[in-house]
Amino acid sequence: MGGVAPIGTLADCREDDVVVGATGQGGQVVRIGVTGAGGFVGTALIHRLVAKDIGCGFANPTIVAIDAMLPADLPTTVERAEGDLCDPSFRQQLFAEPFDVLFHLAAVPGGAAERDYSAGWNLNVEAAVAMLELLAQQKTPARLVFASSIGVFGVPLPKTSVDDETLPLPSMSYGTQKLILEALIADYARRKLVDGIAVRLPGILARPRVKGGHLSAYMSDILHSLRAGESFTCPVSEDSSSWFMSRYRCVENLVHAAALPSFSLGPRRAFNLPALRLTMTELVDGAAVHFGSRVRSLVSYEPDAALQAQFGSYPPLVTAIADRLGFKHDGSAAVLVAEALGLDPVEIGVGAA
Repeated sequence: MGGVAPIGTLADCREDDVVVGATGQGGQVVRIGVTGAGGFVGTALIHRLVAKDIGCGFANPTIVAIDAMLPADLPTTVERAEGDLCDPSFRQQLFAEPFDVLFHLAAVPGGAAERDYSAGWNLNVEAAVAMLELLAQQKTPARLVFASSIGVFGVPLPKTSVDDETLPLPSMSYGTQKLILEALIADYARRKLVDGIAVRLPGILARPRVKGGHLSAYMSDILHSLRAGESFTCPVSEDSSSWFMSRYRCVENLVHAAALPSFSLGPRRAFNLPALRLTMTELVDGAAVHFGSRVRSLVSYEPDAALQAQFGSYPPLVTAIADRLGFKHDGSAAVLVAEALGLDPVEIGVGAA
């Protein structure tokens, strides 16, 4: 294995250590890729990687943003790679130079994958497996951080709790596709071909108010509406419970996953991330801390049985593995709302009476 040690070994050092001018595979400048870099989480991750090194890893890496279409305002230091991950020739171009770290976020989301099975399978499984194989052909195992999903559990969820030993039993194609990748990543890690981690993401807030494939969009839409002082009809009941994480916290957890030492993981390469379990009432209360108690009167509830079953009946979440490894949730509903909306200091606490 040539070049610098894999990131798992580099991550054994202290968090404040920086490897300046580090080189990666074959003596080349360290290369970090992000698929889905034009998406909600991916764009924020790119900006985070540019702003600050990944911790105990590499300083001044080459960062490659990968997506079918990328925003124009990405930092100029970022290498842009626009193309279709389902296209073998595009994949070959991407992997012509090896990656030291690859964040794989690109996916056809739940609702869209359910409506169009082929589209979901082609990107979420076939393209992902092809990239896994390309990573496996590298001389030095890359750290792969795969954005899996709590969708692997399906519904109904256990009434008592969900923990690291809860049996995944997907009830949508999206969850099945994520579970397939989790199993393959564990096998490639066992064979020391790819140093992969699959972290199961909960509902990430607050996605932009656009029509898309996310059936859980109401979780974000309600925050945008309350911030704007608009009324909102919630499609689940006020006492429905879900698991939430802000985009900021999600990005920090993904970066943390990239810097974890391999020895701390063992054979278990897929696990749940800490998240806040909140009812819709508690989420609205968190918004009221910032926008005033009057926002509570803006919300009405018209539960949709299917959405309630899929997204509004979550039991307590126990995340022993992630807790041990140092992953974190947002801390409170008020902090979640502030971090999810990127509130300016002036907005925080305004009209909170």
